This record gives sequence, structure tokens and C-alpha cells, in this order.
Amino acid sequence: MNDDRLPSVAPEVTATLVEDLSPRLRKRLDAAVTKIAARPKRHDGDTVTIEVDDETELRLHAPGGVVATTDAITCGCLLAPACVHRAAAACAAPAADLPPEQPVDLPTAKAPEPDPSPAPGSVTDPPPAPGSSDPAPALDPASPPEVASPAQRAAADALWSAGAAVLEAGVDGAGAVTQSSLLRAAHTARLRHLPRAAAAALSVVTLLRAARAGDPSYRTADLVTALAELLSTAHRVGTASGAELAAVRGRARRPYSPDGSLRLYGLFTEPVITDSGHGGVRTWVAAPDGRLFTVGDVAPGGVGRALGTADRAVRLGESALTHRELGRAGLAVSGATASPDGRLGAGKGVKAVTARGAAWTEPPLAALWETPPSEQAARALRSTARYADPDGGGSDLIFLDVDILGAVAESGGSCLLARCSSGVLVRLTVADDDPALAHRDNVTLLAAAPGTRLRIIGRLVPAPHPRLTLLACSHPSGEGTIDLGFDRLRRADLPDPNAPVHPAPQRPGDFGAHAPLYLLERRVEQTVPAGRAALGLLGDVTADAGRIRRGGLPTAAGLLTALCASAARRDRDLFGRLLPADTDGFASHWLAAARYTAAVAESLCEAAWEPAPKRVA
Repeated sequence: MNDDRLPSVAPEVTATLVEDLSPRLRKRLDAAVTKIAARPKRHDGDTVTIEVDDETELRLHAPGGVVATTDAITCGCLLAPACVHRAAAACAAPAADLPPEQPVDLPTAKAPEPDPSPAPGSVTDPPPAPGSSDPAPALDPASPPEVASPAQRAAADALWSAGAAVLEAGVDGAGAVTQSSLLRAAHTARLRHLPRAAAAALSVVTLLRAARAGDPSYRTADLVTALAELLSTAHRVGTASGAELAAVRGRARRPYSPDGSLRLYGLFTEPVITDSGHGGVRTWVAAPDGRLFTVGDVAPGGVGRALGTADRAVRLGESALTHRELGRAGLAVSGATASPDGRLGAGKGVKAVTARGAAWTEPPLAALWETPPSEQAARALRSTARYADPDGGGSDLIFLDVDILGAVAESGGSCLLARCSSGVLVRLTVADDDPALAHRDNVTLLAAAPGTRLRIIGRLVPAPHPRLTLLACSHPSGEGTIDLGFDRLRRADLPDPNAPVHPAPQRPGDFGAHAPLYLLERRVEQTVPAGRAALGLLGDVTADAGRIRRGGLPTAAGLLTALCASAARRDRDLFGRLLPADTDGFASHWLAAARYTAAVAESLCEAAWEPAPKRVA
């Protein structure tokens, strides 16, 4: 069977194959990756065969969909196994999120030292060493909080160095060799029980490959966020202690805790499509107390699997409901388990039966729309903050009653403009542009019906103005609801086929619309594609710094000046020769600027949701 997809390769496999190459072959590796990615591929069970040329074949054996050892990649050329083809194939394949044989939640066989302040259920709760009959020593409340071990600090330092090297080289220079350093550091971090930092490193590698391959879904802002998360987490490992250290370490697997009996009411179902080729659905349900939960089914398969899974039975207890049916019905669950982010577990002890649902206008669901939009936005921001610690809980959904105003023109196209009950103007955008899904067509039709009043559910998009991705809405006729990713509206459902196009409005005195924060954000983003040297060649930034300072952001002005000075600085030795650039110092300045811009942008977003003050006549 012909298929262009390659199986995932464990990070340590890719790193080992690249490290084993000679310096001469490393110089040819990026060209070889491009060639291997374009060659025909055949799938035969767990084996993928790549035709390197008319006489040479490369095979990847991936039981379970993951290449777990270096021996699983074989080549038929004369230079094998020391050829460049094996490493190129590993670099062209997606990085596996977790090697299947890797024990991520358990400590090594060596007896662990007492943990003074463990987080229940986290990786800081080691069991007794095998063969030990002594009970775990009692914890001393007066003992100092736990800090990272020397091995964890060393792993974090390696991650920092690898991330700083990416900033130094930029996307254009971060080829397969630089990526393999990140993969090696990520693998070491996994072994040292630092799954959060390891996951950040894998995200950076995935985005680097997307950028270098010209993937149309790639966005520089995503790589900025991933790099800042990697550098920030690696830095915090050495300074955090106690509960903060547990958050910095992260969790290798999502924990589920008992939640007793739950009466759940369906809200809507949304398609889930990831950059890694996975697809499926997520159905949102609510409890009478307002807590939100999700039931998901995501696996490799892309958009095709998302469309098919929506009509499959929910994997929860004895319920025979499909996901789309659950979005409008209810469940009675006993023995429920849930993760901190609201995902419902489907263990053997979970019992669930179908129950009556509730309309969005009926209790208990109607209460979700009664919370003021500004409070909902503040809660959602705590969940969607770019560098928030995991397991913080909360939801990024917002529930609004809106009046559709029509389409609004923007620099990147157009979106739907609406006014919510508090008077705030909200921009509603498409959740997914894939043409196989109904999002784009539905939003286009809704824009053609100004004056329509709808009850909507959207996902907050952090921006200096109120902005949501539209996920579900009430039917324009008032009967039922629409899952905007799956259900398709018709023109006959809408009251008015004519729509005006409005200019993008700004509230008078809206600080977020005029604050020149973008002058710093632009420099932060410019570093990623071309590296430190390109930023250092941009010249004097005194004028930009002055403009930022006059806009009321003196800290941003100082960060901009320090960042550009660090990028341009190159010291010389006593003989006038250039010394190596201070990559660590530049990475620190860049990280400070990236974190600052994110924090200010989130503050501006929260302020934008506040109703405009009423003017006194």
C-alpha cells in the first residue's frame, strides 16, 4: 500500500543515529532528509519501505506504530549501517511522544530518598524500592522543601543549551543536527522525570520541521511560545522547590481521581484534529454545579477519523449514545473518575447509563450563560495562558448571548462580528479551516444574517480585543442547537440573505488598540526565523524604544533595548579576535521579552472584555 506517512521514531533513536554519523555525513544530512521525505513509500504491516533509488531500499520496522530501536531502521546501500540514509529517515519521520518501553511514572530501582513535600499522584511519589520491606519513612513537616536533584539540573541545563542553540541559529540554521540535540536532551529529561520540559522540546522539534518543510499550518508565534516554554521550564527546574517543582516537572501521564456519582448534561461535540496527524472528537458535558467535563476519542487518522468518530458510541460505561447524541442528551455516571482538566475516565469501575438531557435555556445549563462575560474571560485566560502550569483546571469556553452584526474586515481576511449582552463587540472566527468540516461554511452563512440573535459557545482567543473561535450555537429558528464543526446550516435557516461588511471597530480609549507592544513582539518573533545574528543587524532601536516608553510601557522599552544590544554584542580577545557569542545571555534576554509580551497581552485581553463605561450626559 502506498502512503506518504512515516511511522513515529523514538527521540533517542533519531539522536543516536545522527550522533553516529561522521562530520562529513552530518553536512549532507539536511539534503538527505529532503530527499528521503520525497521518495515513494510502501506500507506492509508494521514495516514501511522507502525506495532510496532504483537499487536501494530503506526499511523502518515499527511495531505499534513506533520505531523504538536503531536496529529497526535498515538500509540496503553499500555504506550501511554507517550511511546517512538511516539517520535521514529518522529525521524525516515524526518524533514519538513517548518511547513505549520507557517507564515514565516509576523511579529507578535504586531506593529513593524521602520526599518532604510530595504532590499526591505525581512523579514525586516514588514507591519503595523493589525488595524493600521497610515502610516509607515519615515526612518531617519541618524539613526544607524538595529541590531538583543534580541529575535533573543537568538534564535541564542540557535542554536550555539546546533551546539556546535554536535561538542562535534560527529556523534556517536549525537543521537535523540541531534537532537531534534537542531530541537527545528531551530523552534525557524523560529519564530524569521531567516530562513537561521533554514535551516542550518535542514540540519545538515538531514546529521546526514544519517550518523547514513549508507546512502551511505553521505559525511563527507557535514556535515562539514553544521555545519560551522550553527555556522557561528548563530554567525553573534549578530554582523551583516544593509544590512549584512538582508543577515544573509535570506529569508523564494524566492522573485521574475518583469523582463519585455525576449527573451530566450534554452541551456540544467538536472535531479534534492535531498537527501530528491525529483526529477524533471531544464531547462537552456539564454537571448541575456548573463544572464542565469532556469525553474524547482521538487517535491517528486526521480529519477523516474525526468525521467518522462523531457517530460512534461513547466509550463510557454501558451507554449506547454516539458522541453527537451525547452532545444533546444526558448521562448518569457512577464511580466516575476525572482528570484535573475535566476529562472523564473510562475505567472498568465506571458505570454510565443514558439519561434525559436539557436545553441550553433550561436549568442547569442556562446558568452557564448567566455569568458576566468579563468574569468568563478572566476564568478562561487562567486556563489558556501561554505559560500556565499544567493541571490548573478550568475551561477556556465562553457562553454568550449575542446579536449578529455581520462580517468584519481584517488584515487576515474577515470574521463574524457580534454584540454580546454586556455591549462588548466580539469577533467570532472559524475554529478549523479544513474544508471537510462545516466550520467555514456555517460562519459564512451566519455573517449573511445580521440582526439574528443567537446563544453561542466559543473558545477564547487571547487578543487585545474580544475574540472567540465559534464552536456551537443555537439554531437561528430557536429550535435545537448546531455543532458548527459537523452540522451544516442552510440558507433557508437564516432570516436575511443580505449582509453588510463593517469596518473593524475600536472602543474609544481602548489602550490595547493603541499600545505599541507589537514593536517588542515583532523583535521577539524576528529572532526565530533567522537567529540572533539577524536581529543584531536590524540597527538602532532607540526610536522604537522611545515610542514604547511614551505609550506607557517603560519595562517593554528596556527589554527591547537590552534584547537588541545582546544580539549585536560580540566581544574580542586581547588579539582582536571575535569571541564566541554569548548564547546563554541572549536566550535570557529573549525569554524575558517573550514572557513579558505574553503577560501584557493577556492583561490587555482581560481588560478588553470589560464593558465600556457609560458616558454621563
